[in-house]
Amino acid sequence: MNRLKRLCAAALAFITVNAFAQTDKATTAKIVEAKTYTFVARSATPLNSHEINAILGKMPGGMQGGTINLNEIYYQVKVTPDSVTAFLPYYGRSFTAPINQNEGGVKFESKKFDYKSTKGRKRGWDIVIDTKDAKENFRLALNIGDEGYATLHLSSSAKQAITYQGYLKENEEKK
Repeated sequence: MNRLKRLCAAALAFITVNAFAQTDKATTAKIVEAKTYTFVARSATPLNSHEINAILGKMPGGMQGGTINLNEIYYQVKVTPDSVTAFLPYYGRSFTAPINQNEGGVKFESKKFDYKSTKGRKRGWDIVIDTKDAKENFRLALNIGDEGYATLHLSSSAKQAITYQGYLKENEEKK
């Protein structure tokens, strides 16, 4: 019986945590239509997971790759009507290496970009953002559900594509 109580408490905690990670339908519609939202990445799935599995398999513990869990407080893409700012990790093959080691991953702020939003057939939105003034021109394809959960497919001419899973939240106002 004690084990059942612990299991129920853990399930309740999990449901509570997930409830705070999403927005309601009205809020999601409002922030997507106003182009004022932040995509928060929870996990990343590189295109070349086979090669990553080969590398991770040689590490102590024999880990396997595939989906990589991220610190969801840290990695995000912020969209406003006049800019797109991204700070995301990158796992995969890059065709150009950064000269500065601190410039790895996907980091950019774009003021010149194309933004195309279409309402999904059944629900949600499909958004495509093409940057024009970043070091690399990125294409960000967001599939957003009514509840705020989203998938971001990021592609570039200098890197293999990668997919991030996460959720939307309202942009925090600067103090």
